[in-house]
Amino acid sequence: MIISQAVEYSLRAMVMLTQSFEEPVTVQAMAARGQIPAAYLSKLLQGLTRARLVTAQRGVGGGYTLTRPPSQITLADVVNAVEPLQRIKKCPLGIAGHATLCPLHRKLDEAMATIEAAFQATTLDDLGKDTGGPVPLCSTEPIVAINLKMKLPAVNASRG
Repeated sequence: MIISQAVEYSLRAMVMLTQSFEEPVTVQAMAARGQIPAAYLSKLLQGLTRARLVTAQRGVGGGYTLTRPPSQITLADVVNAVEPLQRIKKCPLGIAGHATLCPLHRKLDEAMATIEAAFQATTLDDLGKDTGGPVPLCSTEPIVAINLKMKLPAVNASRG
């Protein structure tokens, strides 16, 4: 896998926050919607807060919000805040005679450069505009609307 689970979860949370740009979303709501362990998500959101991508609001009605519009936050911003992609700058085997990268490591680094460029060119807003494919766990539907669509169990009227 190119990205870690921590990066994947962080990207899911950031996508969910795009729909509630000015309204705080709780860790519990994001964890449930994105199928992310709440304690782990809380830790990841602390890192995103330190990176100034999200801000936390405490108390009733609190939660997390983006610090700037989704059109101004790239996937690279999120990835670099959590776990930056590792480019290959020198021989990973530590061979002294390899002043330049061998063909294998050069190709691997070129692939990482392509991924890095794609992340830099894609904003959170771009993801919300992509209508191809199935709706992801971190759907761009507002979290509030998602909760309203949940079916409640039928109440047994025969109980006295």
